[in-house]
Amino acid sequence: MLTDIPARLDRLPWSRWHWRVTVALGVAWVLDGLEVTLVGSFGSILERPGTLGLTASQVGWAGSLYVTGAVIGALLFGRMADTIGRKRLFLATLAIYMTATLLTGLAAEAWFFILCRFATGLGIGGEYAAINSAIDELVPARVRGRVSLAINGSFWVGAAAGAALSLVLLDEALIPVQWGWRFGFIMGAVLAFAIVLVRRHVPESPRWLLAHGRAAEAERIVADIETACWAGQAATLPAVPDGMRTRIGARRAPRLAEILHALFHRYRRRGAVALALMVSQAFFYNAIFFTYALVLTRFYGVADTRVGLYIFPFALGNVLGPLLLGPLFDLIGRRRMIAVTYVLAGAGLAVTAWAFQQAWLDAAGQALCWSGVFFLASAAASSAYLTVSEVFPLEMRALAISMFYAVGTGVGGAAGPALFGILIESGQRGALAGGYAFSAALMAAAGLAALRLGVDAERRGLEDVARPLTADAEPLQAARCPKRER
Repeated sequence: MLTDIPARLDRLPWSRWHWRVTVALGVAWVLDGLEVTLVGSFGSILERPGTLGLTASQVGWAGSLYVTGAVIGALLFGRMADTIGRKRLFLATLAIYMTATLLTGLAAEAWFFILCRFATGLGIGGEYAAINSAIDELVPARVRGRVSLAINGSFWVGAAAGAALSLVLLDEALIPVQWGWRFGFIMGAVLAFAIVLVRRHVPESPRWLLAHGRAAEAERIVADIETACWAGQAATLPAVPDGMRTRIGARRAPRLAEILHALFHRYRRRGAVALALMVSQAFFYNAIFFTYALVLTRFYGVADTRVGLYIFPFALGNVLGPLLLGPLFDLIGRRRMIAVTYVLAGAGLAVTAWAFQQAWLDAAGQALCWSGVFFLASAAASSAYLTVSEVFPLEMRALAISMFYAVGTGVGGAAGPALFGILIESGQRGALAGGYAFSAALMAAAGLAALRLGVDAERRGLEDVARPLTADAEPLQAARCPKRER
């Protein structure tokens, strides 16, 4: 059927309603940042005999299994978000995260701690798929880029909060060291519970409802959103021209074979770019940040209780990057800005790796260099999630996000922390610098691929960027797919 619902959502002015939705959903990245930073800050503490007595390799494996859990969670819950709805999934995945984080704080053995990290990753992985799709489907097209980047960049608000929290929790004058790290995880679970209460009021995606034959419910939700966004305005909300209507039909969820055919035939260039962006940024980020505390303590002699201080400049660069550069992704364009941020982030890390190998930096200098590098890398990594969430059709959006997140993170994210944990344990600056240089090369190559093969999705409706599978006269069949698009 022809519907004006997508165009009505895209024409709305930015309002307090949009702020409420983006905060309620985007807080998933804050929680992820809190988790990762706490584990990174607690890395050296957890090696002490009085706590869990982990080795450096076990700390690295705990990070890798967290990411592995996120990969599995994304695949499992991404498919479910396309079949049973965005809202059910972003409530369920947050509940899984909350429970697993609470149990992490109660762990008494190394194996149970690592298992809980895996379970926590399951919840976070599901969050990425359900929430990225929901946010893109509710936010107006003209600001979709900057909003998506800002939300993904909010990971580092959680990172800064985790760093500040670690300074208190690891202060043995205030809290015994064997209890401080436990309180950190328990507090994360309490925060997640509060967010569950807020998320209950976020509506289901009207676009998803249309694709599943629930047009009346979609119309009611959009009418409520329009009322909330236009409240207090003297003028009437402008009507949507007939030419802006979109064809979206109800159908069963596409089979995996149909999705794979669309990814590898109809959208194979988009798929190649998305994979390159996700793999490179996952390796870049996870390899460096999961072992951040170990680098500071092993190579610069920073006290493990003071690691949190060095995370603040790092987190600041990561927060400011998406906030300041995000609007340019809507104004200058996706391809150009992705290429600029990826290539410059890679170049910056390569220079920093050389300075590290030559022992030209102290702990403060290393932190400042990384802050500058990740000012660019944070915007780049956020744009990878934006790209994957907006260049594939509605009916397979969440699963596409989960598949590329899973493959990219599985290759780059799971391998990175374990590999860098081994490099750090070797104690050789040259070996670690070589790992940094490899990460830099991956980023630069991905940026150039996006410039050549990427999609100009800025300020365009999602249905214009990627036609719904039901926009064609017949349901998608393997033998009748339209020719692949650029």
